[in-house]
Amino acid sequence: MERLPGFRDFYPEPLPANEPWSCDLRNHIFARWRETARRYGFREYDGPPLEPLELYTNKSGAEIVAQLFNFVDKGERAVSLRPEMTPTVARMVATAERAYKKPIKWFSFPQLFRYEKPQKGRLREHFQLNCDLFGEADPGADAEIVALLIDVLRSLGLTSEDFVIRLSSRQAWQRFFAARGGDPARAYEFYQVVDKIERERPEVSAEKLQALGVSLTDVQEFIRASVPEPELQVVLDNLGARGLGAFVAVDYGVIRGLAYYTGIVFEAFDRKGKFRAIAGGGRYDQLVHQVSEGKVNLPALGFGMGDVVLAELLKERNLVPSFAGAVEVVVLIEDETLRADSLRLVQQVREAGTAVEFTLVATKGDKQFKRALELGARQTLRVERSAEGTVAVRIKNLRTREEQVVPFDQVIAALAGAA
Repeated sequence: MERLPGFRDFYPEPLPANEPWSCDLRNHIFARWRETARRYGFREYDGPPLEPLELYTNKSGAEIVAQLFNFVDKGERAVSLRPEMTPTVARMVATAERAYKKPIKWFSFPQLFRYEKPQKGRLREHFQLNCDLFGEADPGADAEIVALLIDVLRSLGLTSEDFVIRLSSRQAWQRFFAARGGDPARAYEFYQVVDKIERERPEVSAEKLQALGVSLTDVQEFIRASVPEPELQVVLDNLGARGLGAFVAVDYGVIRGLAYYTGIVFEAFDRKGKFRAIAGGGRYDQLVHQVSEGKVNLPALGFGMGDVVLAELLKERNLVPSFAGAVEVVVLIEDETLRADSLRLVQQVREAGTAVEFTLVATKGDKQFKRALELGARQTLRVERSAEGTVAVRIKNLRTREEQVVPFDQVIAALAGAA
């Protein structure tokens, strides 16, 4: 039985042959995500993996259904596995925003699902860090979100030589389109053309833009110049004051394809251009109002960062740490008459917070010691009984080969002193 296309198994290290996805690396990424978001004052939340289909069709239109894992459930409800988290968090905030002081700063890293052709950097499922801020319209909030994104990537060892955040503005493009007589009702259609301009043949983009009353040359010149509009300059100045100016650049080639963005948008790219976007986000001031059917109106912004491209980038830059040595101590049981005392020792050391392994069945001492070395343990412990019948523990440091014998009730203190 094989796993489904586009889905992953996560094995513990060391990985089996031809299995690229490490559960240890995933946990390492999750830990950095959680730690950095916490430092910025964000609180963790989660939501259901299954949502009403209309949560996504109301936001993105019926065409999105082709990209979803959707079905009719046993209650005759049209439902979908979540393809993104933003509609869910908007729904949650719209429901309970009165219970929280503003701004609301939340994060989550859900598993998301999209039914599309698997390709490099894009699968049918992935985990994604979502960080969102509700209730603040000032550009200072945009700078805070971008700073958080930068620090999440820095926490994993990446530097300004590895990645850049490209800043843009839907408002700037809206003004561009309006100044050329564009129909406001077709603005999103215009954004979609601009979003695909680097991937589309020039003649195709030119034809689509001409139908909207805009020339391809004019669009290309606007992107080439990328002069920061006032709302972007505020963000640039804010990030510069934090010492983060080297991580950002204005690039109007970024516009983001999702319909709900209303203001500043941004994407994170690796400097070498080897991978697709690492992360992306922006301001979506109308989504809570839309999801709540007009009952709640809160400005909002946020970003998402998937684990697939990020993990590949960390591997390529040799930033994946060694995950050997999860076991710190091995208790050797060479005398089966001392197994009960050894089990008592194992339990006490584990309760003190140390990772401990031991042989579950009678095994030769040399095999136990070899296993301790294979596990990368720091120390071995062996219960010994004196001629008088007292029990003590022999502690061996596997790095220095030094040994000491301590009374049974002093083992925890001795291990703490050796750490």
